Amino acid sequence: MRGRFVVIGRAGMDLYADPPGTRTEAATRFSAALGGSSANIAVALARLGQKVSLVSTVSDDAVGRFCRNELARYGVDTTYLRTKAGEARTSLAVVETRAVDTQSVIYRNNAADFDLTVEDLALLDLTGVGALILTGTALALDPSRGACLAIIGRARAAGVVVVLDIDYRPYSWASQAAAMQVYAKAAALADILIGNDEEFGVLAGVKAAGLPLARHYAQAAAFVVYKMGSDGAITMTKDTQFETPVFAVTALKPTGAGDAFMGGLMAGLANGLTLPAAVTQGAATAAIVVTRVGCAPAMPTQTELAAFIKAHHAHSPV
Repeated sequence: MRGRFVVIGRAGMDLYADPPGTRTEAATRFSAALGGSSANIAVALARLGQKVSLVSTVSDDAVGRFCRNELARYGVDTTYLRTKAGEARTSLAVVETRAVDTQSVIYRNNAADFDLTVEDLALLDLTGVGALILTGTALALDPSRGACLAIIGRARAAGVVVVLDIDYRPYSWASQAAAMQVYAKAAALADILIGNDEEFGVLAGVKAAGLPLARHYAQAAAFVVYKMGSDGAITMTKDTQFETPVFAVTALKPTGAGDAFMGGLMAGLANGLTLPAAVTQGAATAAIVVTRVGCAPAMPTQTELAAFIKAHHAHSPV
């Protein structure tokens, strides 16, 4: 997998109760950081030396400008980041740096990123793009939904690898049944499909059927990753499957792990790692991020990632 990455989906501002461990209702100060699953993935890739563009829409206000500035500071290309005028708002998350009983309050009323249109994506130049990464929340509402389904078709026709991170957020969808129907369309077209056990359960209609469904998708996809939290992940292809354990760390908080996993995995594939080694790198990236404050700011560099894997003496498949 060679070439630059394009990530489609939301960017937002995260406000973390400070210092770490503080409950939101007891906090007297907060630290601001770039957030949103797609923005986090883009930053993870940029920090690992990859060329990456984020395609999204942000509000025409200070929060939208904060996200744009932070993306640029991390080295993410913002050519396709449109500013939406009017009353649309970039998402805001108030979160805690706590390992257990973590509270998150998400403000996504009239979310600006759902205004992504077919016209926006028609401007996207796919020349030299190795992979298009789509986070599933972008499928929750039109016009973003229709625009994303259209770009999947265009990317496949251009020979671009399509990666779907299921990224199910119940508050974004009218119902689980609606999510199941739309996800099925996108998942059937994805070359790489990644989600956790709860998310595959949504696709299947019941959690117990999630793993068999993941195996079904693996018959047509390049590969599928079925994540199981602390139990690690199962990676499946048409002919094989293997398990990858998590790295043992003392977590500060649970957020950001999935976005980091995606970034580490895809950067590993871009750098020529075998699939097992790339999945291990994804697991290591996730482990680092949960030990640090924030999501985007917690993403490691390649040097930090290599040092972490070496220090933890993990088996790195080749």
